[in-house]
Amino acid sequence: MAGEHEAAQALWYAAPGRAEIRPERLGPLATGSVRVRALHGAVSRGTEALIFNGRVPESEFQRMRAPFMAGDFPFPVKYGYATVGRVEAGPDDMLGHTVFTLHPHQTVFDVPAAGVVRLPEGVPPPRGVLAANMETALNAVWDVEPGRFRNVAVVGAGVLGALAGYLFSRLMSAAVTLVDIDPARAVLADALSLQFAAPGAAPGDRDLVVHTSASAKGLATALNLAGDEATVLELSWYGAGDVAVPLGGAFHSRRLKLISSQVGKVAPSHRATWTHRQRLAAALELLADARLDALLAPPIRFADLPAQLPKVLAPGSGVLCQRIEYP
Repeated sequence: MAGEHEAAQALWYAAPGRAEIRPERLGPLATGSVRVRALHGAVSRGTEALIFNGRVPESEFQRMRAPFMAGDFPFPVKYGYATVGRVEAGPDDMLGHTVFTLHPHQTVFDVPAAGVVRLPEGVPPPRGVLAANMETALNAVWDVEPGRFRNVAVVGAGVLGALAGYLFSRLMSAAVTLVDIDPARAVLADALSLQFAAPGAAPGDRDLVVHTSASAKGLATALNLAGDEATVLELSWYGAGDVAVPLGGAFHSRRLKLISSQVGKVAPSHRATWTHRQRLAAALELLADARLDALLAPPIRFADLPAQLPKVLAPGSGVLCQRIEYP
């Protein structure tokens, strides 16, 4: 068992544009729980930028709560959901194992044993921080009709877009083009064996278009790339504010289908037979591919997060998956 008390540190979003590290005190480890010391983490740029800037809509305060978060929206909140660590205390069969958990950014913490999943062999701990995004991408694949799509465009070549494109290529053998305004994303596409195009040069008449850029222009591009009776899968989360959706033009004549996907619930196609834990375990297995290291930015120290987050989360920062290195 862990000692009576242990000191920890956690990142809190304290006010718009301001984060800070606060001390935490862990009590005795509860029965059925594990104590995890963080090794690696990752910042989810899209979601955490909205939280950092206070753009979570009041209507979503409850639905946006992440596992094990503390505080209340809009501020202060302890938020995050990508941590790889080592089990220091708990059931004997878990001691010393490297695990992934959907926990906020914190140096050491206690969670129920059911809240961690062991990293599979072949998945290095630093790459394991991609599990949460991979789980979202996997759910997106499940949210569309399997086997129907042969030509896919993904608008927005961030972490989620790249992983979605990777899975549609790998699991559905689709021809996938990543579409992004940043020409440097061509290097990422090549690393994942995908095609790349700028918005104005992207091939149209796609069977499926996946949108992840969280911008009105990106959504317009996605609709323009869709072929007759195609599906446009919206993976972006925009936060507070209205977004223009161009439903004029060819939207109706092409009989387009605009659907959403979100990771909070297992896709209906798999809900009867898959649990959240099983889906997360499957996402971890899918990370056993060294090509995915192309998504990982050089790490920053946990202690430097408050100072570095404004740059990491700024629009146009160019950062893909920002890794966190714990002491």
